[in-house]
Amino acid sequence: MDQYRVAPGDEVELGRWDPDELSAFSGGKKQARKLFADMVERIAELQHVMWAEDKHKLLVVIQAMDTGGKDSTIRSVFSGVNPQGVRVANFKAPTSVELEHDYLWRVHPHTPGKGEIAVFNRSHYEDVLIVRVLGLAPEERWRKRYGHIREFEKLLTDEGTTIVKLYLHISKEEQAKRLQERLDTPHKLWKFNKSDLDHRALWDDYMEAFEVMLAETSTDYAPWYVLRRASKTLSSSSAPG
Repeated sequence: MDQYRVAPGDEVELGRWDPDELSAFSGGKKQARKLFADMVERIAELQHVMWAEDKHKLLVVIQAMDTGGKDSTIRSVFSGVNPQGVRVANFKAPTSVELEHDYLWRVHPHTPGKGEIAVFNRSHYEDVLIVRVLGLAPEERWRKRYGHIREFEKLLTDEGTTIVKLYLHISKEEQAKRLQERLDTPHKLWKFNKSDLDHRALWDDYMEAFEVMLAETSTDYAPWYVLRRASKTLSSSSAPG
């Protein structure tokens, strides 16, 4: 996985990361699916141990553009685990109550307890992504948040939480295909939202925001991994989310 990891201090140019890259799988999709199935089984085994020990905590953070595969990745990767030990939090637009507090106030209660796995489908990183791109806070405020987030994650890791952060990388062309697929497929139509097109129009701004996010907040204790869209092929039953 080291080839997908963003090293602390690295500058990130997502245009140089090929979303179709599969060099880690010399055997192609067949090998990838076999390895994936084995890992799903292994994750289930390790979760039982983790739950029984009641000592370790795991936080998985997933970020991506719309249609990047967040939902399907969570369904596939955690398909073998005991639901009692896994909690998925989805951070949408903050409520009026949440807006009365600092932006991390709503996040901390969803972090994992001992023996638990917590998965963030979107996360505290929305406050340096959509907030930045749409100008929902002045630059002098959101610029400080990279430091806040690094310290927040350091707190969690110092207290025993292992953090793994995944950015699911797709191209603008691939996103167009997936949006069209939602329109053309009746059982996927519910996932289409007109606001997706508004965000798509700001693609370059989002890419810049993701690049800065990855560069500023990938640390030794909470690294970012840039994963390619090929993850869609690992589970034939999953649909991009």
